[in-house]
Amino acid sequence: MILWFAIAQIVVGVLGALVSLWVYLRKTGPNDYTLGATLLLGVLLLAQIVVSIVAPLAGNPAVGDPLEFWMYLITATALPFGVGIWALIDRKRTANLVLAVMQLSVAVMVFRMLVIWG
Repeated sequence: MILWFAIAQIVVGVLGALVSLWVYLRKTGPNDYTLGATLLLGVLLLAQIVVSIVAPLAGNPAVGDPLEFWMYLITATALPFGVGIWALIDRKRTANLVLAVMQLSVAVMVFRMLVIWG
């Protein structure tokens, strides 16, 4: 796992959560900023899948349990897309709160994946 790329994912997750929380506190529904941050986080996690496939082939294998790493990665990748689609369908104010919780959860999961990788 690439350190700077993992840090970038964590920063995007935390900033996206702050934006989503701010929009929630303003009592409005999901907008381009909250859903855009969610989409950006999802795209970064898709790129992380590619990096995680190529890294062991390039001589950078995971130190920890690869199964645990991949379960975190698959779950973290599914969350932004699932919650993003749900927020598009249910455009209530509370969708922003769910987006914020999801983005913070993904940031924590990426940190855990970084620890597992080594």
